[in-house]
Amino acid sequence: MAEKDDDLPRDARVVKSLLKSMGVEEYEPRVIHQFLELWYRYVVDVLTDAQVYSEHAGKAAIDPDDVKLAVQSKVNFTFSQPPPREVLLELARNRNKIPLPKTISGPGIPLPPEQDTLISPNYQLAIPRRQSAQAMEEAEEDERSDANPSQEQKTDVPQSAPQRVSFPLSKHPK
Repeated sequence: MAEKDDDLPRDARVVKSLLKSMGVEEYEPRVIHQFLELWYRYVVDVLTDAQVYSEHAGKAAIDPDDVKLAVQSKVNFTFSQPPPREVLLELARNRNKIPLPKTISGPGIPLPPEQDTLISPNYQLAIPRRQSAQAMEEAEEDERSDANPSQEQKTDVPQSAPQRVSFPLSKHPK
């Protein structure tokens, strides 16, 4: 393990020692690289802000005060503290003074009206009427004669529409 540490750059060894000092023994190797990337990005952001502050003050170079100001502004805008407990309690008291709206339905889960539910009687059964044997034979003859239509063979058999029946679902009396 010491041989691997010699191959690492100094910054990676620092991150590794920080993880070890915090009690982290097992981690993936890319964790070190992710911490380094975060660390470098933070340093670049702070130094860029410090350079802007230095130029604004008319200085030729960045000094420690510029870096401190950049770090302080980064902390103020990045990490926000929660409000004090007293403020939160006051907000909660004010909010809890407003009563909750009354429920319209009774206890339980509010359901849509029965006509909008999937269990309402919204279906129909089509019951075809039975044709007599003679009517069926005539229908077959009509199908055959469509190729050679003749007026003598055609008889007007009234075509009746299938009968439609609805079955409402009602509650069983107990």
